[in-house]
Amino acid sequence: MATAAVDPEPIVNYFVEAFAWIADPAHQVGPDGIWSRLAQHLAYTSIATGAAAVIAIPLGYWIGHTGHGKGLIVGATGAARALPTLGVLTLIALLAGVGVGAPLAALAVLALPSVLAGAYSGLDAIPAPTIDAARAQGMSEWQLLTQVEIPLGLPQLIGGLRSATLQVVATATLVAYVGGGGLGRYLFLGLKTQDYPQMLAASFLAVGLAIASEICFSVLSWLVGRRRLLRVRVGGPR
Repeated sequence: MATAAVDPEPIVNYFVEAFAWIADPAHQVGPDGIWSRLAQHLAYTSIATGAAAVIAIPLGYWIGHTGHGKGLIVGATGAARALPTLGVLTLIALLAGVGVGAPLAALAVLALPSVLAGAYSGLDAIPAPTIDAARAQGMSEWQLLTQVEIPLGLPQLIGGLRSATLQVVATATLVAYVGGGGLGRYLFLGLKTQDYPQMLAASFLAVGLAIASEICFSVLSWLVGRRRLLRVRVGGPR
C-alpha cells in the first residue's frame, strides 16, 4: 500500500522561523526576553543541583568510606532514576502548592541519584591496596577520606554532577508547567497558541544550554585529570 510522501518544506520553514525568532531583538530583552529566561533556567538548575549535592555528596562519601548501606543505596538510586519527572513535579506541587519551591524540590529529587552514585562509586572504585597502604602509613580515617579517597574519587563525582546537571537542564522546562519561569514558558506558550516556531526555538535554547553545560564539565574533567597527572609526575604515585 502506497504511503504519501512527507513534504519537508514546512519542517524546514519551522527551523528557519525558529532561528529568526531567537535572533529577533524584540525577543531578547525585557523580563520575558531570552536572556532573562536563560538566567532563570540557569538559576533553577544551579539551585536544584546544588541542593542535591549538599545532601548526596556527604551521604555518598559516608557510604563509600564505611561500606554501610551499599545494597540499599544502589537499589534506591536505581528506583529513583525510574521516577517519572512530570509525576514527581505534579505530586510535589500538589503537596507544597504552585510556585517556584515545588519544581525546585522536584528537580533536586531527580538530581539526587546521579550525584549520590557519583560520590559513592568514586570511593568504591578505589583499589583496596591503596586504602590499606594509606592506613599502614598511620593515616586517620578523616585523613584517609580527605587526602586519599576524595581526590581519587573526584572524576566519578564530576561525572555524577555532570549527569545530574544535564538532566535538570532538560527537565527544568517543566517548571513553567506549575507557574514558574525559564525556557519552558516559551514552550508552553507556543503550545497554547500553536506557535510552533516559538516552541522549536525554546527547544533549541534548551539544547544549547545543555551543550554548554556539557562543554563546561568536559573542561573541568580535563583539568582534574591533568592535575592528577602532574601530581603523579612531580611527586610520584600516592
